[in-house]
Amino acid sequence: MNKSELVAAIAEQSGASKKDTEKVLKAFVDVVTEELKKGEKVSFVGFGTFEVSERAARKGINPKTKEEIEIAASKSPKFKAGAALKNAINE
Repeated sequence: MNKSELVAAIAEQSGASKKDTEKVLKAFVDVVTEELKKGEKVSFVGFGTFEVSERAARKGINPKTKEEIEIAASKSPKFKAGAALKNAINE
């Protein structure tokens, strides 16, 4: 499912217009992104939690040249599914 299909499905189920639904979805993504940038968690009880994990700097090997390289530390967004979502999928 892509963004436009998601917007259409939410609009149909909620009875809202596609235009309003797209605005709400964009606002949702923007708010979650801003909170993750600040290092905060965003939790929806039963659905799941968005959070940031930090990866330490490490050494790697360039597979083409076989040279050892330094891989910089980085942050990565993560989503951990909640119990209700896991149960719904496994029914």
